[in-house]
Amino acid sequence: MYSSQPSFVLGFHGCDHDVADAVFAGNSTLLPSNNSYDWLGHGIYFWENDPARAHLFAETAKNRHKSDIKNPSVIGAVIDLGACLNLIESSTLQLLKIGYQTLEFAVKQSGVPMPKNRETNGDAFDLLLRHLDCAVIETIHEMRKEAGESIFDTVRGVFWEGNDLYPNAGFKEKNHIQICVRNPNCIKGFFRVRARDNAYNLPGMH
Repeated sequence: MYSSQPSFVLGFHGCDHDVADAVFAGNSTLLPSNNSYDWLGHGIYFWENDPARAHLFAETAKNRHKSDIKNPSVIGAVIDLGACLNLIESSTLQLLKIGYQTLEFAVKQSGVPMPKNRETNGDAFDLLLRHLDCAVIETIHEMRKEAGESIFDTVRGVFWEGNDLYPNAGFKEKNHIQICVRNPNCIKGFFRVRARDNAYNLPGMH
């Protein structure tokens, strides 16, 4: 009943400069990610309200072996969340439990191993390969499809990532909110990220 999000949000996507230019020129668009370890399932990924984090992602990705990113850039987008699987709402978290139980039953019936979230570089605090979470979320989408229920347009989740900001902190260096867009019609437009004009205050700040 309350899954529809009535407002627009700004999302930022880290990518290569050539990809960004092609999108801005209208010659291309962003393609969905379909990896088995995607944090929020399959779709087009954005960092909510955080262009700096998107650029950091692109910078980090540039250094990976065989990376498609050579010259990091950022694409801004105006996103209508629509019907959102919002993973910071209690009712949605209960649905996530049901998705897990459904997946667990299906896996036992098939005899294949249960997917697992895994860390990289031995860092048990950052589960960067989220095979289990991805499978659970995709199970929820399949459940709704098979039941003839309306599909979710987007998935939204908050993540605590990185080292503590200070000793015994409840905050991490890389805390962020991610948006996974499954319905590309939720993206109302793309824009270039512009620098602040320091001659003026930011709106609402004095």
